[in-house]
Amino acid sequence: MLTGCTSEETAQWKRLGLPPGASDRTEAMKSLWIGAWIAALIIGVMVWGLILFASVRYRKRNENAPRQTRYNLPLEVLYTLAPFAIIGVLFFYTVEHGNKITAMSDHPAHTINVVGQQWQWTFNYKDTVDGQEGVWETGTLDNPATLWLPVNESVHFDLTSPDVIHSFWVPSFYFKLDVIPGRTNKLELTPTKTGSFAGKCAELCGLYHSRMVFTVKVVSADEYQAHLRELAAKGQTGAATGGQDATTIPGSGPKEGQK
Repeated sequence: MLTGCTSEETAQWKRLGLPPGASDRTEAMKSLWIGAWIAALIIGVMVWGLILFASVRYRKRNENAPRQTRYNLPLEVLYTLAPFAIIGVLFFYTVEHGNKITAMSDHPAHTINVVGQQWQWTFNYKDTVDGQEGVWETGTLDNPATLWLPVNESVHFDLTSPDVIHSFWVPSFYFKLDVIPGRTNKLELTPTKTGSFAGKCAELCGLYHSRMVFTVKVVSADEYQAHLRELAAKGQTGAATGGQDATTIPGSGPKEGQK
């Protein structure tokens, strides 16, 4: 068993199952995640210990009925106040870390409008490219979208949906936020590692929910700008509201499968 433990698996055990972090929000989320598990383990050991103690100490020894007690005030005060103390501590650290995770800056380096629709993603980059205000790219069921991001530069995301509730989730960023029709949800983060990362919809949104995936490609600033120029050269300027499969199930009849 020990020889099967690679350095990667050991590192994952230390993160308690979290993937390697790739954004500036990972430390706060990781600290909250591990802290919550430690607190749960401590409380669990205490509860298991009390259960075992009561089972042994007050086990049945003869046929005589045990002494009847109407109440035990110290014990009742303890099991009333203890949960409030636990909740208070967890609430404090959740709010403290949550503020760090959801913090916004006044002037992010980039802004991207993420559109989640049945059943793919569209990304509207708000950068000015060759005099054009904004470029876009979208995915289909057969060709999922790719979101390009520059490393070590802050990115503000506006999340919108034209149909049902979706959820924008990149596990390696330790961030997930719902995409709700009629509402713009916002998040901000800075990618800290180059490479490709998996993204997906984490909200059951319909028939092809399982195929509502995308790839996040974190590259250098020069590669990011070059990609935006490629989109502009293709004529994909301005903003798009959804992919070509947003309202129709491919392979169905002209009416069947319509939204």
